[in-house]
Amino acid sequence: MPHDSGDRPFATEEEVKALASAVRIRILRLCLDTALTNKQIAQRMEMNPATVLHHVRKLVATEFLVAEPARTGARGAREIPYRSTGRSWTMRLDPEAKPTMSKVMVAAFIAEFPEEPAPDTFIRRLGLRLTDDEYGELCSKLSDLIAEYVDQPLTSEPDAKPYSVFATVHADLGRRDTGADLAA
Repeated sequence: MPHDSGDRPFATEEEVKALASAVRIRILRLCLDTALTNKQIAQRMEMNPATVLHHVRKLVATEFLVAEPARTGARGAREIPYRSTGRSWTMRLDPEAKPTMSKVMVAAFIAEFPEEPAPDTFIRRLGLRLTDDEYGELCSKLSDLIAEYVDQPLTSEPDAKPYSVFATVHADLGRRDTGADLAA
């Protein structure tokens, strides 16, 4: 089933508001495969814990994060770890929400992308000239590929590493039409 399939529910206004923050998108990514406390999230994001808690509460209220059972921290304090539910992957965006969410996702990607990527980082850029049908086919294939990974359970293999995938296909409206495309 394609990721943007009509079978998936539309995000509610409250859910769109919860996801309309690069900070919250990053929190979901951090808590994807490891439950983290508010303090741990704040440390990893180099942010104030009070600010992070505001974002965590919004994500919990919309069920994008779930609180796991409380535990006792290193100094005896009560800690609540949070884990991402993956719900953000399973809903569609109303067309009106797409411009805002596109900017948020790009901002989250930029914030997470390392200044010096590892030598084995997969990165490609491609300029294409496509008909509307070809554009639709490309987007459908990318959606199907991403949905394959969205729908499979996270691996619990001890040597598995966390990765992030960001894909976009957009019209290059600012480019002068020279007939030449660049690939980098």
